[in-house]
Amino acid sequence: MLRRSLLVAALAAAPLSAPLSAQQAAPQADPWAALSRPRTRAAKPTTAAITPADLQSRVYLFADDSMGGRLMGTPGNAKGAEYIARELQRLGLEPAGDNGTYFQALPWKDRALDDASTLTAGGRTFRAWDDFVPRDQGPGSRNVAGVPVVYGGDFADAANRLATADAAGKFVIISFSGTFAGNPPHVPNRALVNQTYPNAAGIAVVAKDDLPAASIASYRQTSQFIDAGEFPAVPSYLYISTAMAEAVFGRPLAGLAAGTAGTTLGGEVRWRNTASSVPARNVVAILRGSDPALRNSYVAIGAHNDHIGMQPGATAFDSVYVENHLFRQQGADDAGQPLTAAQVQQLNGTLAEIRRRTNGASARPDSIFNGADDDGSGSMGVLEVAEYLASLRVKPKRSILFVWHVGEELGLFGSQWYTDHPTVPRDSIVAQLNVDMIGRGGADDVTGSTLDGKPIHGGPGYVQLIGSRRLSTQLGDWAEAENTAGRHGLNFDYALDANGHPQNIYCRSDHYMYARYGIPIIFFTTGGHADYHQVTDEPQFLDYDNYAKVTTFIAALGQRVANSTVRPVVDKPVPGPNAACRQ
Repeated sequence: MLRRSLLVAALAAAPLSAPLSAQQAAPQADPWAALSRPRTRAAKPTTAAITPADLQSRVYLFADDSMGGRLMGTPGNAKGAEYIARELQRLGLEPAGDNGTYFQALPWKDRALDDASTLTAGGRTFRAWDDFVPRDQGPGSRNVAGVPVVYGGDFADAANRLATADAAGKFVIISFSGTFAGNPPHVPNRALVNQTYPNAAGIAVVAKDDLPAASIASYRQTSQFIDAGEFPAVPSYLYISTAMAEAVFGRPLAGLAAGTAGTTLGGEVRWRNTASSVPARNVVAILRGSDPALRNSYVAIGAHNDHIGMQPGATAFDSVYVENHLFRQQGADDAGQPLTAAQVQQLNGTLAEIRRRTNGASARPDSIFNGADDDGSGSMGVLEVAEYLASLRVKPKRSILFVWHVGEELGLFGSQWYTDHPTVPRDSIVAQLNVDMIGRGGADDVTGSTLDGKPIHGGPGYVQLIGSRRLSTQLGDWAEAENTAGRHGLNFDYALDANGHPQNIYCRSDHYMYARYGIPIIFFTTGGHADYHQVTDEPQFLDYDNYAKVTTFIAALGQRVANSTVRPVVDKPVPGPNAACRQ
């Protein structure tokens, strides 16, 4: 599931295998016994039925260390997408990607600074990384060479800094005497600076000398973007040294008034955009329907095939697991506060006992965000649905459109691209069922919070339904009817679908890209937990029995919608393709 503040990581690989019982995810009296479960498992052939064992085999493969966290544009993500495509071919589903393949490639490009970039002022030449540090604002960044230069003043002094209107078309150099939480000294919030001077040609903060080496190294990393052809114009953004700023103005900054003109810059900050060496791909297939009148309409069932990769350095696995399960029970969604002295003492005591019992094995170093639940569970659940429906002697009347979207974690890239460039007529898609994180939801999991901030726990048959009646009341009613008629025994939780809910789940996964076009959706998830977007989101912690129940229900609901002679009625307002999502 898309995180509100994204992690970007690199890739590594290391496959392993060992047996594991399908029932290990059952609740245990000892809350730390799970740390002793084997974390790898030899894959076994799957069957036509949706079973805990089949789901287990698939997730252990798809969320293995060798996938390196499946970050979009990395070899591990490509490897995961290729596994899905091979399975679809084995099952006999129709390719529905580009040029008769199962893949729909996104125009994914690498973007990096030309390290030879220089700027000149006052007879001096200033070099990238030595004298100024660029922040990539995207391909729409304006050119700063040859435009008027002006001092914007101390950005912390809102009453006396340069007015927004006076920055238009200029290169604005600012200082900052204030502080901003999480930033180094003299570094203001970049979003706020951009918001204040949106029409500037460029913005430079006199703070290069204060940037930690680690920050500069992170800014030098290659970034990626979708080359959709047009990009909104935005200011270039730099951190510059005090020496460079004083060369531009020909005097010390101390006492310089906002609005003071400086020397026009020469040179250029050059960025290079090249096709990514590793593709970013949606995986798309069709199970063709059996009814001649309905087979050219589709029920879409989807998940996302990516996760968030790796963190730069390894950490002790048990330390992350215990700290989050004790004090940050919604993982990355629970920002938390620094631990108190008493909490640190409790954590250290618990870790010492666990490590005594495991002979230190629980403290293994780990840097890989495996994404077993997010969204290994959804991706492999949808693949199990495909295998089950493909095995039926009589196929559903409508066709089933399966899409594994890439780039959900980085910003819903794959689902936006697919719905903007569908491989079937968009108006032929009657509904979309989105599946993201359906492998947990136990009584010990904090799956989210109520509108007034109270924690919610899972339990037997637990699953959240998000957006089920936001476009079509009828689609939501069908879900309830299927749960009753099919005796699935699921307990639906609608709490996180409340209007204005601060966790904003409706806007954080791929279904919204369909909803903006007026396609009725339901988002299925068993919710958050302490391992969400952590290195501890590994296959051994999933509840495969509940996971199989939810997956079976999604298959049944897909059949119900596909076999209906009428498409679900849209009786609520349609946001529109360019509308910002609001829950």
